[in-house]
Amino acid sequence: MGVACLGPRLRISSPATVGGGPTPLPHTGGTRVQSTTAATSGRTQDATAGLDRLPGRIFRFRLLGMGLAAICIGGVLLENGASTATWLMWALTCLAWPHLALLRARQSASPYRAEVHNLLLDSAIAGLWVGLMQFNLLPSVLLFTLVTVDKISTAIPRLWLWSLPTFAIGVAIGAVSTGFAFQPHTSTVVLLASLPMLLIHTIAVSIGSNRLVSKVQEKNQLLDRISRIDLLTGMHVRRHWQRLAAQTLQRHHADGEPATLMMLDVDHFKIANDRHGHAVGDEVLRAVAGAIRTHVRDDDNAGRYGGDEFGVVLPATRAGAAKALADDILREVRAIVLSGAPQSQVTISIGIAEADRRHATLEQWIETADAALYRAKRAGRDRIEAIADGRDQDQAQGASTS
Repeated sequence: MGVACLGPRLRISSPATVGGGPTPLPHTGGTRVQSTTAATSGRTQDATAGLDRLPGRIFRFRLLGMGLAAICIGGVLLENGASTATWLMWALTCLAWPHLALLRARQSASPYRAEVHNLLLDSAIAGLWVGLMQFNLLPSVLLFTLVTVDKISTAIPRLWLWSLPTFAIGVAIGAVSTGFAFQPHTSTVVLLASLPMLLIHTIAVSIGSNRLVSKVQEKNQLLDRISRIDLLTGMHVRRHWQRLAAQTLQRHHADGEPATLMMLDVDHFKIANDRHGHAVGDEVLRAVAGAIRTHVRDDDNAGRYGGDEFGVVLPATRAGAAKALADDILREVRAIVLSGAPQSQVTISIGIAEADRRHATLEQWIETADAALYRAKRAGRDRIEAIADGRDQDQAQGASTS
């Protein structure tokens, strides 16, 4: 009773699977295997810790629910002139049980599974009181409804179905204890005693639901942000970058707003990666991404297009202005000093393409920028090549002139 809206929706499974599968990391080879294993281990530990905190979260709701039920049940017991033994049972189940359940779960090797058993015992206790109250109608209906709704709200698969037999067993035990006495009439006094359980429980569940929805919305927003960002470089992931780039191209075709695309590729990246290792390779990518982010504007679209290739879409920008920006990036990349390979020189090649009528699709625009990029590679790397207004503009720039 009173354990609805406990927090994130739960499922019975081994703790190792609750966190989900390993998150792909932007590494390759052995580094990726080690990193993925470490990430999976960390997620498993977090998931297990989250499940083990379940008893503490449920305790507050169980304490409230049982306390409200105590008022309702106490009203019936007073009317029926209950025995001392029945009142002792009332104190044990309504007042002491929440604390005993918490103690039992915390001392268990698996607090989560112990708490699932406690939830089933809640239903058995509710059923017991239906019988002991001699089936007083309103309190009995309330107890059955609330404990069943509580099980459904946890989202633990089939828990509410499992709770029905335990509830029925409790009813049978209570009915046998009273000789199957049947007094369904609900007096005004008992009705008033039932109102706190009906009203306060409903309000508490609503508050819990509101908090849960807010947390879920925050988590979804965080996941949405994470899904758009490449974890290694801090730049847009390819899919998100392509979506924004396509929107920029559509605006160009709709209202003629200029836009320029830069494709940037790290020179000799595979050689450096193989020679110095993946850690240095990752450092190169982070440093180059940092140089790009330093010079782009807030409304520019910079993303990681491939392993060592980046794309930058510059709205409201002509090719000439884009080349000036590329010059700045080129110089900053040359100044990079790698902690893992301080003697190594980092350079990039850049291809620039201004959007025009030939670019009906984003793929065609990228192909044009890639053509300029490959021309820069063939011309010796560490330089810029630009294509604008449909004409090749030999804006090659070697290391000695930039």
